[in-house]
Amino acid sequence: MQHDAPPDPQRVLPVQTDLYRGGGWHAPLSGRRADTLNPGTGAVLASVADAGTDDVDAAVAAAQAGYLEWRDVAPLERASVLREIARLLRVHGDELAMIDAANCGNPYTEMRGDATIAAAQMEFFAGLVTEMKGDTIPMGTDRVNTTFREPMGVVARILAFNHPFMFCGGKMAAPLAAGNAVIIKPPVQAPLSALRLAELVDGLMPAGVFSVLPGGTEAGAALASHKNVAKVTLIGSVGAGQAVMRSASTTVKPVLLELGGKNAFIAYPDSDPAKVADAIVAGMNFGWCGQSCGSTSRAFLHDDLYDAVVDRLANAVARYRPGLPTDPATTMGALVSREHFDRVMSYIDSGKAEGARVVAGGHSVIDGDLANGNFIAPTIFADVTPNMRIAREEIFGPVLAVRRWSDEADMLAEVNGLDVGLTCAIWTRDLATAHRTAARVEAGFVWINEVGRHFLGAPFGGVKQSGIGREEGIGELLSFTHEKNVHINLSGQ
Repeated sequence: MQHDAPPDPQRVLPVQTDLYRGGGWHAPLSGRRADTLNPGTGAVLASVADAGTDDVDAAVAAAQAGYLEWRDVAPLERASVLREIARLLRVHGDELAMIDAANCGNPYTEMRGDATIAAAQMEFFAGLVTEMKGDTIPMGTDRVNTTFREPMGVVARILAFNHPFMFCGGKMAAPLAAGNAVIIKPPVQAPLSALRLAELVDGLMPAGVFSVLPGGTEAGAALASHKNVAKVTLIGSVGAGQAVMRSASTTVKPVLLELGGKNAFIAYPDSDPAKVADAIVAGMNFGWCGQSCGSTSRAFLHDDLYDAVVDRLANAVARYRPGLPTDPATTMGALVSREHFDRVMSYIDSGKAEGARVVAGGHSVIDGDLANGNFIAPTIFADVTPNMRIAREEIFGPVLAVRRWSDEADMLAEVNGLDVGLTCAIWTRDLATAHRTAARVEAGFVWINEVGRHFLGAPFGGVKQSGIGREEGIGELLSFTHEKNVHINLSGQ
């Protein structure tokens, strides 16, 4: 990826803001359009098509036709196309990063990493196309019983606003590698990078194989319930996941859901307080305002190091300062919308009202160029108790709740006491403690003496209401296939 002078935000926006389906651009049959904003300035960036049910029907019909052609392309040829897409992602990475910075509010420097990750995921799944293997089942000398992996058909992927381009570029990879057609519904708050991607990859695949349908809940529900959509996936909140499941149930289609979390960071007394303080801050993903399902937003610190860690947190978080997302020097961006800003501020107000101690932040930022944006200072509360809202509810913002613990059993009961379980970070120097705790926490992805990182090839996903299924590994690829059994009688009719 090139890292020259940052591109001009106004010059990199997509030319096309209609719907991309059937290998071309179409005005919405719904007749609706909606403004998409810059969360850092409040300015309107573009008027974007708002897909309705009729638009979904048209896109699905085109995707079915494209799928019938794409499924018969040899796997290694499909992989070659995916590698070309990955090349384009790297060449245009800075441009795509700037689009997301302007449209979703995350800092440009962070978004450059997102573009790299999307390209790596595309390359990863391109390399797995020959691993969609079947099995043979012994049946005796006069019979052959074997299984095959076949693509499912049309797959709909509904994306979240916190990493718009990374989710679009990365999450299209596995279903395409498996031979499916993919319809992307980008986040309603930040659709522009997906539209730019459609401009870049136009013509690389048969018409209909890749579609981008900007839209809101009507489009999402129509995709999830459509009889000719074989599978629907979502990255979003628990409530959105429940809605998708309800819609998908009408046609009994499988779902893949990566949903919310109220994730725990557990520090044992043998940990280094300075390293723990830095790791707690890193695990909150303050760079993108804590808007991450995997953020470790509940920190459980043992009595023996609680004060030493809390005393260091304000200094550890000082490197995150809200700024204009398109400025390469910015270390912390803006929340995606005014509605979400108001929601996060209500949680900060509740934390104060319920008696938590503010260690850092706790206020909005409206200085100078930031006056019209959705900026909140990185906020850390100490002396949090289990009954507080900030200790129990996913805020999806730059708000960390710090708890004190002394009894391991009580602490683990509280960690596991919520209906979600996506990630967990455990810090200790004792290997037995680490293994014991990892086995007891109810989470799908656990770090030990690490936090926040994803590893390509390692399955990511949650338990309980944090989701269904796993992504980022070979299991994701196989989840977009059907297993078919074929039995052959060799002895004649």
